[in-house]
Amino acid sequence: MDVVRIIINVLEYLLLGYFGFASIYVFVFSVAGLFKAKNRKMLSAKQRKFAVLIPGYKEDNVIVDVAQNALQQTYPSHLYDVVVIADSFQQQTLDKLRVLPIKLVEVSFEKSTKSKALNRAMLHIGDQYHVALILDADNIMEKDFIVKINEAFNQGYKVVQGHRVAKNTNTSFAILDAISEEINNHIFRKGHRVLGLSSALIGSGMAFDYYFFKHTMANVNAVGGFDKELELKLLKNRIKIEYLDEALVLDEKVQKSEVFANQRKRWLSAQFIYFGRYFVPGLRELFAKGNVDFFDKVYQMISPPRVLLLGLVVLITGLYTLLNLLMPDNLLVVPSVLWYVVFGCTVAAFAFAVPKKFYSKSTLRAALTLPKAFLLMFFSLFKLKGANKKFIHTQHGTVNS
Repeated sequence: MDVVRIIINVLEYLLLGYFGFASIYVFVFSVAGLFKAKNRKMLSAKQRKFAVLIPGYKEDNVIVDVAQNALQQTYPSHLYDVVVIADSFQQQTLDKLRVLPIKLVEVSFEKSTKSKALNRAMLHIGDQYHVALILDADNIMEKDFIVKINEAFNQGYKVVQGHRVAKNTNTSFAILDAISEEINNHIFRKGHRVLGLSSALIGSGMAFDYYFFKHTMANVNAVGGFDKELELKLLKNRIKIEYLDEALVLDEKVQKSEVFANQRKRWLSAQFIYFGRYFVPGLRELFAKGNVDFFDKVYQMISPPRVLLLGLVVLITGLYTLLNLLMPDNLLVVPSVLWYVVFGCTVAAFAFAVPKKFYSKSTLRAALTLPKAFLLMFFSLFKLKGANKKFIHTQHGTVNS
């Protein structure tokens, strides 16, 4: 019995340490996100030449509209080229793209990945650019997006992440996905910048010094989560990543549970792989070189996703409450009040991070699907094997009015 008690108590403290730290972490950065980051002074007034790189795999439904929209920036048209990287497009889609004033790069791979497409495109278009701006094939930039990105480069940044917002909120899962992204924007981008740490990258709506990006990407071979690998390389080299909360790019949110599950499985797989690969280097960078930015990113790879954090904290807190009410002399040693603190920090962090526009009846209805979203992510944890060895495509262009 003593052995069982010891095992249970050790597990208690491990759970409290893991979820407790995660809750305090998101709470601190969520509070920070309520404030504004300090702006750097302008170092120049240069207008750079941009390559707007739009890789797409079988994105026939959306790519023509996205390309046309990308041509409508207020930035001088001779200072940016829209480059569509077409992988497995239909012939009629290619014909429509060819009549637009863009650069079309057709690619084909035995195993398609975004990193391969980007690398091939940059070899094709040459080195006449100052900035590489990466979009997904469903992304719509607000008309002054490039202007704002250019201003950040004039402040001395080499890497800038824009604010990706929902293009659609037409289903409950799309609303949850939109809220999830805004929570991540608030905590891992804005909150981090307020406290002086780098913003997290998202995978699109991001811009890089072109020469730097081309040479860094040449060593990135990720099947999924290429932005994670890129981010870790940047932070290891102490390259600060800026976040522009006011530079908006619209992104299509997932609308169906099966798409949500596939997408999250890919993300979770990438997180675990990069944590295993970079945990020891992360400790070395922290203690030997004081590289907090790099270690912070490594920690994020093992921290629980927001839906799992909320769901599991609710379940564990509820379990402690029930056991203490029904079985006062149970084997548990961690006081319930500590889990109440963890629960409070988690709920407060998310409440601060959700934009006011989402406090609505439609969000309340969408919240009813949270248990399903939690279960999909939880069971995805047991299906990660091989998920990062194959390209998992998310179909776009199915937005219903």
